Amino acid sequence: MPQSSRRTGSLTGAKGHVVMGLLFFPRGGSAQVTRYLSAALARSDWSVGLVAGSLGTAGDETHAPTFFAGAAVHSLDYSDAERRFAAGGSAVEAAVPMHPSYEDRADAPDVVFAAVPPGAAEHLAAVWEAPLAYAGADHADVFHLHHLTPQHDAVRHRWPATAVVAHLHGTELKFVEAVDRRVALATTVGTTLAAMPEWVATNPYGSPDLDDAQLRLLHTTRWSQWRHGEFWRDRLRRQARAADHLVVVSPTDRATAGAVLGVTPDRVTDVPNGVDVERFRPQPPSVERRRVQFRHWLVEDPRGWDEDGFAGSVAYREPDLDRLQGVVLMYVGRFSAAKRVPLLVRAFARARPHFDRLAALVVWGGHAGEWEDEHPVTVARGVGDEGIFFAGWRGHDELPDALAASHALVMPSVNDSYPQAPLEAMAVGLPVVATTSGGFPFMINVEPARPTGWLVEPDDEVAFSEALIEVVNHPQERARRGAAALTYARAHLSWDGRVDGFQEAYARAAERRTARVAGSTLRFPV
Repeated sequence: MPQSSRRTGSLTGAKGHVVMGLLFFPRGGSAQVTRYLSAALARSDWSVGLVAGSLGTAGDETHAPTFFAGAAVHSLDYSDAERRFAAGGSAVEAAVPMHPSYEDRADAPDVVFAAVPPGAAEHLAAVWEAPLAYAGADHADVFHLHHLTPQHDAVRHRWPATAVVAHLHGTELKFVEAVDRRVALATTVGTTLAAMPEWVATNPYGSPDLDDAQLRLLHTTRWSQWRHGEFWRDRLRRQARAADHLVVVSPTDRATAGAVLGVTPDRVTDVPNGVDVERFRPQPPSVERRRVQFRHWLVEDPRGWDEDGFAGSVAYREPDLDRLQGVVLMYVGRFSAAKRVPLLVRAFARARPHFDRLAALVVWGGHAGEWEDEHPVTVARGVGDEGIFFAGWRGHDELPDALAASHALVMPSVNDSYPQAPLEAMAVGLPVVATTSGGFPFMINVEPARPTGWLVEPDDEVAFSEALIEVVNHPQERARRGAAALTYARAHLSWDGRVDGFQEAYARAAERRTARVAGSTLRFPV
């Protein structure tokens, strides 16, 4: 049975009722978007019923009723699925199946979609019909579904006449592209994606037909986890085509969605993420207060972790905090490959001898046990971890204070669609160091005469280290760009200011759904 934090009072606001769905339990950027956007819609006279995955018990950061406190949230609890995995079973085969992931990570209960047999697709969708109904689906004016997931299948099966907006966050696009790359490699060596595990077993060194990039892909892919990639790629594409309108977070993703999913540009609107400018605001602590905060995060309640995967396995002592009395550079996010945290660690180590004052790098994030490629702590120990601190994943409630205790946000990510952390840092008054890829150019240095940070070419460790040196060694320029970031955030980045874009998407979706109903094109392509 789905869990409900509370029942909705009136199911219909002055503008209508939105049922907003998130397959995943709260842990990433799309959960933050769901939380803040649903509140902004409510302030704009929409009623919103939330449907989300959940993990753990009350008080846990991954527990949906806790994370979405105050909202009408109806959740599916994945805890039994996680326990089934811990006992050696498949979490996806549980009665309430764990959601699959767009990323392939070893020893994780949420396996990559490509590892899920096609026969599980129906059950993955069917379990969502009840929570969607509890959230007011029978009276919904629009379904606002985050990502492309089995929730789309559930809606089309039971509520085919209601408009659907698919809100893409970039990870689903990267998954489809990842499948395409692996299919292309399989084709090059004369086999199929499903048969690649056997081909690799007999050809461990690859083939002369493969170039360097393909050889890297060959040796870094767990091919047994990608057997069903084409099924899920095609299913996600059908979900995108069945949706009445799509929202993406940047113009770059709008172009990518058209190319990757095969949808026409008129069906895609880019509405960037926003930020809660009241919660994230300048509130720099005193020197004494900053030390108290970092003592709590790093010494008293450490949550950093190494390859053992246990939160708190990386901890610090009181004398280590002296380094944090200087310039604090902060990274916020996961340890996925696209985030390039190892590159950040190496760039900081490269820049460290050139700082003319005390400086530290605080890595805030990384869910315990979840990482791709090199582990950042291992990299830090290899290059020398002086001045590098791993705070672990601490949830969103403490983030405003952590950013306020810092001097700049540093994000070396590549093709990050439109990440939340830079918006929140800018609202606090911090400049941002990032790359010229993904959504960063659409939020940083948008007005050339008033730069709000530094942008460097992606995957350029030297350039990133040079930017760190400028941030640390030039406090006046750092303050000037931070002030410009604050002004820009308060003028252009609030969630309330994003509502009009979503309302336009809802209207376009309703118009298209009405036309589909009139033309009897309700059947969901499966």
